[in-house]
Amino acid sequence: MGAAKRIRMLSRATLLLALAVNAPAQHTRRVHEPSIPPSCSRLTPQSAAFDENRPDTARIQEALDHCAAGHAVELKSGTFLSGPLSLRQGVTLLVDSGAVLLASRNPRDYDLKPGSCGIVNKEGHGCQALIGANHVSGAGVMGDGVIDGRGGATLIGQHVSWWDLAQEAKVKNENQSCPRLMQIDNSDDFTLYRITLKNSPNFHVSYSGGNGFTAWGVTIDAPKTSRNTDGIDPSSATNVTITNSFIRAGDDNVAIKAGSTGPSTHITVAHNHFYSGHGMSIGSETDGGASAVRVTDLSIDGADNGIRIKSNSSRGGLVRDVVYSDVCIRDTKNPIMMDTHYSFRGTATNKLPHFRDITLDNVRILSPGIITLDGLDATHPLELTFNGLTVDQPQATKVTAHYANIEIGGAGSTLRPSGTGVNLIYAAGKETTNRCDGKFIPFPSRNSNGADQ
Repeated sequence: MGAAKRIRMLSRATLLLALAVNAPAQHTRRVHEPSIPPSCSRLTPQSAAFDENRPDTARIQEALDHCAAGHAVELKSGTFLSGPLSLRQGVTLLVDSGAVLLASRNPRDYDLKPGSCGIVNKEGHGCQALIGANHVSGAGVMGDGVIDGRGGATLIGQHVSWWDLAQEAKVKNENQSCPRLMQIDNSDDFTLYRITLKNSPNFHVSYSGGNGFTAWGVTIDAPKTSRNTDGIDPSSATNVTITNSFIRAGDDNVAIKAGSTGPSTHITVAHNHFYSGHGMSIGSETDGGASAVRVTDLSIDGADNGIRIKSNSSRGGLVRDVVYSDVCIRDTKNPIMMDTHYSFRGTATNKLPHFRDITLDNVRILSPGIITLDGLDATHPLELTFNGLTVDQPQATKVTAHYANIEIGGAGSTLRPSGTGVNLIYAAGKETTNRCDGKFIPFPSRNSNGADQ
């Protein structure tokens, strides 16, 4: 079955479920499956043969600039090449089935200042994103086509790729300047729908400071070896919905961040499939506070991490009111990781992480791994509820726990952690196990032209 067809079937099958997660704990809005707006202009490739020396940046940007709100600039079937593009108020970039938008390999196209992109230094952050939006509401990127960041391709004028720079930065303990595929800042009601995003040089989607973000039927694909290629990162954001999507990456599949710019709250991640990557994460920035997060109907298959909350005393804060329900995890090194001592460069020591009111409800771990339950100290303990937590191979699973108050709910838990400062509270009930029937499905594939296989 093709990717687009599978996504459409999932969308129809789970529409009522998705609408059901509009409770105040998750949203202060109603979420419906998006619709594609009418086109204001339709662009075709400049020639049948792709030409690396003939970018489409200017004509795509001109079409976006002159498109009326509520309409879309449509890229028809074929290959397009572009440097940074800026979305406009209420305007959608529509990438048709069979259309591929390739990111330029020229670092100079992305410079924030001369020579700042495509280098490794202490500062980093020297690049524009391929697709940006700043203080525009109602914009979006849609369609059954592909946007390819070409993170593994050799850069023009250099002998390395974007991902090589990321690895060099890791070795040198510095920062790479590589463009994100999408950087959406302070832009309310932004929509991603049915689009495939792949091979970003850095994060695929960063959504920062806005109210209202929907990713529905999105496919994100990057190799597990591609450093810092997060899937979707809501940061200091409100009313976020990520649903019916497939994500495999070289870093966090989804990472909810809440730094100094403010809290992240009312976030729902529902009916998704994650593959390689660093899991369903909150953090590491939590000093702004993260709350009212619901993760439901999720499979995690072959990742480094599964359910993960991470921070430390240089960027920590309160994470509360987080529920993971109906989650199935297999072949994952760290199926549960609650880490208040996350390794990250930072100088502050007074931003203390505190994770409380965290519930794992109807969660099953099918393969052995390492479970970390790490509260900061006796004053800032980890506060968890296990209600229907099943670990299929407990004897082969390593568990470390410190400073944690854990309630075993009525649906039970096969996990009984112990350690310094660990307290268990039991509730009467009958143990249940998530069957995980049909949870694990193959990652959807597309051919080089973006069509379904």
